[in-house]
Amino acid sequence: MRRPLGLTVSRHILDSQRLHPDASGELSGLLNELIVVCKTISAEVNMAGLAAIIGLSGKKNVQDEEVQKLDEFAHLTLVNRMARCGYLCVMSSEEEEEVIEVEPNFEGNYVLAFDPLDGSSNIDVNVSIGSIFSIHKRRSTSGPGSSADLLQPGHAQVAAGYVLYGSSTMLVLTTGDGVHGFTLDPNVGEFYLSHANIKVPERSTYLSINEGNKQSWLPQVQAFFEMLTQQDEEKQRPYSSRYIGSLVADFHRNLLSGGLFAYPRNTKDPELFQGKLRLLYEAAPLAMIIEQAGGRAITDDGRNILDIEPESLHQRVPLIIGSKLDVDDAEEYFTR
Repeated sequence: MRRPLGLTVSRHILDSQRLHPDASGELSGLLNELIVVCKTISAEVNMAGLAAIIGLSGKKNVQDEEVQKLDEFAHLTLVNRMARCGYLCVMSSEEEEEVIEVEPNFEGNYVLAFDPLDGSSNIDVNVSIGSIFSIHKRRSTSGPGSSADLLQPGHAQVAAGYVLYGSSTMLVLTTGDGVHGFTLDPNVGEFYLSHANIKVPERSTYLSINEGNKQSWLPQVQAFFEMLTQQDEEKQRPYSSRYIGSLVADFHRNLLSGGLFAYPRNTKDPELFQGKLRLLYEAAPLAMIIEQAGGRAITDDGRNILDIEPESLHQRVPLIIGSKLDVDDAEEYFTR
């Protein structure tokens, strides 16, 4: 028997807007446009095998990574819809080297950075993947936007979220007033509130990390994660390993259940010495979400992710993110 339908995400966004009498409604409109796009991507992901869009597209992105067909579909769907939504002055995608201009005469007051399909290397094996987005207010005053509008620190974000395409499709969203989760009911095509005011447990016993790279981490980083694997019944160690290899899926599990996700820099690989994950498209939006849920996000030298001033559209950073007390312990080790 179906449960009674509850609060839709559109109603939630409208109710949140009413708490701010000076709100123009533009951010609400922007979020609703994004939700439509993510429903479209969700439908395509669910039909990927039957629609013959699983596999490589034959192209490479700005990071010289092979582009999956679904990657390309998600990217183009986002760009084509959002370029004419009327709320943005410029966009940026993990898949494009330069900024993405909006249609002339459709300029708005916000900027959007997005990873159209995170975890795409797992598409072929049917592991959960997702879309991540970050929204700032523009810095310029009018007309077309530029990279200067996009290169803002994470603490200036006005909204961030992701959509997880898994056994169910779930939207996790923050506009700076807590974190809420909405699950898509495919029968009616609506996201309904399923996880109100999400709070990540302060301490966890789960660790999400690729230990195959540990010999390449900084010494203090090696020491911290080695400590977590040592026996200590009083402190509930060793931590249990839970690693999917799809950032959005690993993060989502840890957000709900508690956990520590880490992708430290690789000191032996020049391309990964500054980190693997992208600041604008992955680290900053997830950092806003985790902090709104009571957790923390830092680099492997103790910098707060939300305080980092971006220098380029595709800047990479090390990322340590999750339950607050676990990240506190990590920071203590990293800054000794």
